[in-house]
Amino acid sequence: MDEDTRYEAVRSRDARFDGEFFFGVATTGIYCRPSCPAVTPKRRNVRFFATAAAAQGSGFRACRRCRPDAVPGSAEWNARADVVGRAMRLIGDGVVDREGVAGLAVRLGYSARQVQRQLTAELGAGPVALARAQRAHTARVLVQTTNLPITEIAFASGFASVRQFNDTIRAVYASTPSELRTINAPKGPANGAGPSAGIPLRLAYRGPYQSAAVFDLLAREAVPGIEEITGTTGRRTYRRTLRLPYGTGIVAVDERPGALKAASPAHPGGWLDARLHLTDHRDLTTAVQRLRRLFDLDADPYAVDERLGDDPRLAPLIAARPGLRSPGAADPEELAVRALVGRAEAELLVRRYGKTLDAPSGGLTHLFPEPSALVGAASGEPLAALATALADGTVRLDAGVDRDDAEQALLALPGMDAATVAVIRTRALGDPDVAPPGVDIPDAWRPWRSYAVQHVQCAQHVQDVQHLCTAGELESR
Repeated sequence: MDEDTRYEAVRSRDARFDGEFFFGVATTGIYCRPSCPAVTPKRRNVRFFATAAAAQGSGFRACRRCRPDAVPGSAEWNARADVVGRAMRLIGDGVVDREGVAGLAVRLGYSARQVQRQLTAELGAGPVALARAQRAHTARVLVQTTNLPITEIAFASGFASVRQFNDTIRAVYASTPSELRTINAPKGPANGAGPSAGIPLRLAYRGPYQSAAVFDLLAREAVPGIEEITGTTGRRTYRRTLRLPYGTGIVAVDERPGALKAASPAHPGGWLDARLHLTDHRDLTTAVQRLRRLFDLDADPYAVDERLGDDPRLAPLIAARPGLRSPGAADPEELAVRALVGRAEAELLVRRYGKTLDAPSGGLTHLFPEPSALVGAASGEPLAALATALADGTVRLDAGVDRDDAEQALLALPGMDAATVAVIRTRALGDPDVAPPGVDIPDAWRPWRSYAVQHVQCAQHVQDVQHLCTAGELESR
């Protein structure tokens, strides 16, 4: 998009581009999302930025009306396989906060200077500034949704000191942390929630969202002990345990009623309500990013549906399910093991080798076993080989790994076939453009072949269910 096109998106308050770019207004010193409801500024006063961090680095503070820091992430970072895309996925996962820029560079296979140069050249902000913007958003969430002391929030958000925390909040939000706690804070029990209620979150997405299809898939795959689905269709809640860098977590995500209705031309997009229970609040950023990948919340359904809908074979499927997502994984290593052994065997692994929670919650009793716990316990060579490769780093499945390298490393393992690797690449690595091996899929479906496969599989699943229902009716007669 050129700047004139971006300005037209701002002038029409087009929410399809929220998170794809940001704009700052020179006369106010405020930056916004494209759909901001404020009076449209004059073109000569507008500056455009690829990231919120770039806007903040240029001296703009976040708009209090449109909350530009709360928009969905750009779909570009999931689709791109270059160093910038990989770096953005790692920064989102909290790598800079935990390992610094040096650790980020090592994971990417570049020098810190090269990473700094490439990110700054393309995004207008380096890794430190990008991580700082993310920390500010995490801090705002904790300030406005919990009663945690301000000092504890500072360190939980990833800041090195309370002074750094205070300075950043003032620069980004033009408020002190105490003032921020009273601005746009949710009313009722959410702001006063205690530890038992968890941290309430709204996980934003753009465009239509086929929540029923995602929750159906999660229900079919759910492994007892680490996952459960409660409620009825349209009002289900998905709950699972998480193993995180600093501790553990339990998350609950609601299937929001009327999600598709909310994605009308007047109100494109919406959110899923979630609650996070963390043993260490420093894991908030990482936990949120992993949930976003699991539910594919940063996708651009407009781009996907436009490309795939051009094919007459897919057009009816796209029309039937606009905004269908390609779900990812909350834990890539766990997904790889489950893809290899299947659901039933995964349940046995959880019972035998999974770590028991200190405080079980409903049907959630365990964490999925780490690869190191499966190395000597694996009953078959394929699982033992995969667990060993994951444990010693021969196979990496983190957010910033080169997908082609990971695929080749997986295919080199004994007992690992191409179909299983395709599943791992699609789900664990979040690749939007994976075709099942041996299936002739048109190149015209690139770069969204993973979504095309989801449409075909979803349609087939519906047909299978309808067939079973019909067979049941006939049998009862």
